Amino acid sequence: MKETTTVTSDRSGKRLDVWLAEAAEISRSRAQQLIEGGEVLKNGKVAKKRDTVFQGDEVIYEIPEPEEIEAIPQDLPITIVYEDDHLLVVDKPQGMVVHPAPGNPDGTLVNALLYHCKGRLSSINGMVRPGIVHRIDKDTSGLLIVAKTDEAHRGLAEQIAVHSFVRRYEAVCVGSFREEAGTVNAPIGRSKTDRKKMAVTQENSKPAVTHYRVLGETKNKMYSHLELTLETGRTHQIRVHMAYMGHPVAGDPVYGTEKHRLGLSGQCLFAKFIQFTHPVTGAVLAFEADRPQFLRETLQKLGIGG
Repeated sequence: MKETTTVTSDRSGKRLDVWLAEAAEISRSRAQQLIEGGEVLKNGKVAKKRDTVFQGDEVIYEIPEPEEIEAIPQDLPITIVYEDDHLLVVDKPQGMVVHPAPGNPDGTLVNALLYHCKGRLSSINGMVRPGIVHRIDKDTSGLLIVAKTDEAHRGLAEQIAVHSFVRRYEAVCVGSFREEAGTVNAPIGRSKTDRKKMAVTQENSKPAVTHYRVLGETKNKMYSHLELTLETGRTHQIRVHMAYMGHPVAGDPVYGTEKHRLGLSGQCLFAKFIQFTHPVTGAVLAFEADRPQFLRETLQKLGIGG
């Protein structure tokens, strides 16, 4: 479906690819691909990515629907913490993607779940994300819930929406904290400068609240070991909030710095605890996972713990 948009005064003077990325909420590279493919018209003419837009210009563009990726069952090792006829709780390892996407068509948690559950997963999120109620990043390890039925999926999603779903994490972050505990209340939306990243922003954002507690710190105060509790669940929330405070998660390749990688393959972040009400039986269930090897080794190397 084609979109027709008139350039407003606040965006006048921008390069077309930059303007399109913001207007269509896509990455700049994706915007450039559309322009180069002749999918964008400016004032009735095929546009070029280096064109500049001005107030009153009419831009017509069309973003093709992404090709549907078919998730196939794969016999992959996964750790099941709990399972019944309605749902299961999985301890996802660091490095495993949750669901198929361009660049990761297989080898994901969804592929493993389709094999384990013989295809019996909720259909609410479609064929690519069956059963996935909430996600954790590829390089974040730990607990997440998967719904087998649509009834269970709806019940769990409602709990997330009203913030009755308890999720606690552990992380190693850069620097020393002045307070032993605190709260970050800052809205999160897509970054204006890099559409692949999230950022604290007032524009096109959603409320985001993270509570933290310091469990320990290094003698030189260069790193801290934290417990973090999510009140909301925005994309990259903990990573964005910690970086916003000036304490990025150690090893974070997106929001951190090379200086604080600590030899890690990704962010030092672990979803350790989850508590929720079973959407069918009404029982309150709580699970806590053991610290993964990368976190244990990092804490040992830094001489901190909790």
